[in-house]
This record gives sequence, C-alpha cells and structure tokens, in this order.
Amino acid sequence: MNEFQDMIFISEILLQSKIAQRAFERLQATHKNFDRLEVWCSIQSILVSAANISKILWPSKNRLRGKRLREMLKVETDNILSNRKFRNHFEHYDERIEEWFDNRSNGVYIDLAMNPSLRVGFGGNDHRGYNSFDNSLMFRGERLDLNKVLNALSEVRSSCKLYVLDIP
Repeated sequence: MNEFQDMIFISEILLQSKIAQRAFERLQATHKNFDRLEVWCSIQSILVSAANISKILWPSKNRLRGKRLREMLKVETDNILSNRKFRNHFEHYDERIEEWFDNRSNGVYIDLAMNPSLRVGFGGNDHRGYNSFDNSLMFRGERLDLNKVLNALSEVRSSCKLYVLDIP
C-alpha cells in the first residue's frame, strides 16, 4: 500500500512544483509589464506551493513517510524547501501585524515594497518586500532567495519524473 500512496504524494509534489514554476513565469512577466497585484499573487503562489511540498517531505506527524519520500527523491534533510518560515510570514500575516504594533510605539509601517534594498535605510520598517533585480523576498530584514527555492523545486520535479508520468 505504501507504494501506491508514495506515487500519489510524488504526483502531488510534481503538480505543486509546476504550479510554482508557472507562478515564477508570471512573476518574470511582471518585470516587463509591471502589475503589482500579479507580483504578489505570483510570490504567494510560489511560497504556498513550496510549503505544500515541504509538508509532504517533512510532515509533522508521519516522519517515516517524509524520510522515505526524501530518500526516493534524493532530497537532503536540510534542503531549502524544509524551511516554511517565509510562507508562515505570509500565511500568518495577521499575527505579524499585531506583533509589530504590540512592540512598537511608532506608526511607521511599510509593506509590499518593490526593490526595497535600493532605498536608503532598508530593512528597519519594511514588512514584505520584493527585489526584482535579484529575485529575493524580504520580510523585516530577513531575506529569501527565490532563485534557490525555484532551483530546489526544479530538482525535486526532475526526481519525481522518475516515478510518475509527467502531466503537461
């Protein structure tokens, strides 16, 4: 029975990696025809798809399943996909807002910044930011290189194709 379940999980990993790839293609298209909403839709899709894969490969309950799938797909334990911190910043944004104002007396709040690292004093008050020049995501001074995430997704997608039929 594990083999059948594994194929279902691997098919889902393949699907989620393709969703992330499509979102990245949309994100790149915004560089030519700036659409701020599409930028953030694409980023969120990438983060959610990567997190969905992360939950399959590093589950909180069935750790043996995760270990088995990582071994099958040759995914290292410390792979960048194992970290869901940035997805959590977006998914639990309401908590981040409350936390910010509970710990700050000022009302300065910069969010959804585009190319924030190009500004003087970047990082202090920025919440979510995207740098289109190096394809990185920022959250309150932390940085996530989306290129590394996308490369990891591409590698896992290639490994999945050894086990399941690819869908167009």
